[in-house]
Amino acid sequence: MHQDTQLLRQAVDLAHENRLRGGRPFGAVLAKDGAVLATGVNDIVHSHDPSTHAEMQALRAGTRAQASPSLAGCTIYASGHPCPMCLAALVMAGAEQVFYAFDNQDAAPYGLSSEGAYQRLRMPLSPPPLPLARLDTGISAAQLYGDAPWPEAGPA
Repeated sequence: MHQDTQLLRQAVDLAHENRLRGGRPFGAVLAKDGAVLATGVNDIVHSHDPSTHAEMQALRAGTRAQASPSLAGCTIYASGHPCPMCLAALVMAGAEQVFYAFDNQDAAPYGLSSEGAYQRLRMPLSPPPLPLARLDTGISAAQLYGDAPWPEAGPA
């Protein structure tokens, strides 16, 4: 499996684990030069803080770990397409690129799309302000967001 896909799959696995703990199914991995700097999960349910999205949690932990507000040279791997808040923070911090597993159309049937926020802010989804690429992790939206069974873990 390609390194970007592996890191994105880690974000999707974090999202799944968070859902099992009663949180929202979103996870993120922040990496630089292929090394994980930080991870985050959506903590809105437990923290009651609407800014605790997975990408924001990874950004906060990553900038603390680097002792710098800059994400220059960093890539974020997000289980879902970043919302406007997360995307703006990543742009402002200088992140290099974003890989995501599921887009707003995938999330919409489960009430988890951020497309409405983009519309209310009058922000188009394209062209993106930094490179955004969707990758297939082998997990379906129904497995992460819905009731489809999660695949058994294979050999390590």
